[in-house]
Amino acid sequence: MADNDAAHALLAESRIGILATLLADGRPHLSPVTPYYDRDAGKIYVSMREGLVKTRNLRRDPRVSIEATRTDGWAWATAEGTAELVGPGDSIDSAPVNALVDYYRAAAGEHPDWDEYREAMVNDRRVLMVMSVDRVYGQTLR
Repeated sequence: MADNDAAHALLAESRIGILATLLADGRPHLSPVTPYYDRDAGKIYVSMREGLVKTRNLRRDPRVSIEATRTDGWAWATAEGTAELVGPGDSIDSAPVNALVDYYRAAAGEHPDWDEYREAMVNDRRVLMVMSVDRVYGQTLR
């Protein structure tokens, strides 16, 4: 297993991860996502659409894991925790849409057209998953 700092660092630098939620029958449901890990806050943020399998799963059972793999394939890190879903927002200036703007800024920087982004978040019925990280582990020795 990796030392905790290396696993946390890999999660923090990764912008592609695999999100695991639980189906009603207990099997895992896996989805590629764009996570942003705020290590100081102990939170991982992911934007997703309302009504997808992963959002339905999280509304029923908030247990969640995210795995990130280093580009060379020789290292990986997993975070486990519980999720809260924020949104969807019903207007471009709603609190859920503002939370999605904050997520985007942290994960990707400034957007070229914030009005367009805000409208897309409302029209797509986007929600923000806020995962409280309980445990991090992985393999980062190479």
